[in-house]
Amino acid sequence: MRTIIRGPLAGTTGGAIAEQALKACVHCGMCNATCPTYQIRADELEGPRGRIYLMKQALEGEPVSRLTLDHLDSCLSCRACEATCPSGVAYHRLYDIAHPVIAEQVTRPAGERLFRFGIRQLTRSPFLFRLALMVGRLVKPVLPGALKAKVTAPPPPSPWPKSTQPRRMSLLPGCVQSATAPHFNATAARVLDRAGISLVQSRKAGCCGAVSLHLEAPEEAKRAARRNIQAWEADGTEAIIATSSGCASFIRDYPDLLRDDPAYAERARAVAARVRDPLQVLAEAPPIARRPPAASRIAVQEPCSLQHGLKLTGQIAGLLRQLGYEPQPIADNHLCCGSAGAYSLTQPEMSARLRDNKLTALSATSPAAIYTANIGCWMHLAEATDIPVRHWIEAVDEVTRP
Repeated sequence: MRTIIRGPLAGTTGGAIAEQALKACVHCGMCNATCPTYQIRADELEGPRGRIYLMKQALEGEPVSRLTLDHLDSCLSCRACEATCPSGVAYHRLYDIAHPVIAEQVTRPAGERLFRFGIRQLTRSPFLFRLALMVGRLVKPVLPGALKAKVTAPPPPSPWPKSTQPRRMSLLPGCVQSATAPHFNATAARVLDRAGISLVQSRKAGCCGAVSLHLEAPEEAKRAARRNIQAWEADGTEAIIATSSGCASFIRDYPDLLRDDPAYAERARAVAARVRDPLQVLAEAPPIARRPPAASRIAVQEPCSLQHGLKLTGQIAGLLRQLGYEPQPIADNHLCCGSAGAYSLTQPEMSARLRDNKLTALSATSPAAIYTANIGCWMHLAEATDIPVRHWIEAVDEVTRP
């Protein structure tokens, strides 16, 4: 695709990356076949090919409108299109570069700007999120239905091991996760302790920055990344563990985020190389089941960040199958559940439709539980089903604990 970048990105590294992605696109449309929003709306501008045209026009200096921004806002950034693109278009890199530039040219209404600012502040702070949950639980009976569903129950008690293992890995606690589901991290610590690994909680590490970037606050995301890099460098551990696949996938993209920062670009690459999902650690030290699962028939929901970001498709089911579980086949496994960070808040209608479709597929075989790998997916799915939704590390802990 012939491309000439004009405007603020002209002559920049970001502009070069965007130009390379645009030139790689051959307009074949195979990406639309796996795009969740295109599947529902059947609108060319609601698929990757149409959005690429919109971004190309904007980056070449053509005027943009609210309609342009709306079509970009409705993208989930799920990256399913990348898995089917025969030309290897790095869609998510193009989108992360172009979306904030286009958003700067279209003034959102004050209420919308305030709403998006509030989401960023709330989700980046475990303290504020925990406080909001406490208040929400107190007034839950009088909350509107949609908001009431988002107020999670208090997490179950989950002991953290007193580990003194020789191998040490840093843990990203997560913002929303540390407030709503701290038992995920405690469970991971117990499972990895049995594999000879101590998880270290970095006091100075905080939000990964993903929500900030996705809500058009790139400088805020960069500040978060720099803080985390400093914290993990000081830890001196062999790896960085994130039990939420969305966070892990985003940290892997720190080199892109800080590409123009001479003080952090190389350090970002070093940190990104240290990020590991617990699945990767357990693949090297396979856990041994001590007992059969209480209920073996399960469904596995693979987050987009796990499939297309970390490229670990099929590994949750494979591990749990080795431990005695019976993961059931899931129709359209590649399609997003609609959580997508803050997407369920900014695009509630589309998000709910995608969740309904995903839950239909997950519940088709009447599983005893649904297992996932991402905090956003966990919260989003649990809102709308009576089937227990859990993190896959809990299934490992259930059959391997002493």
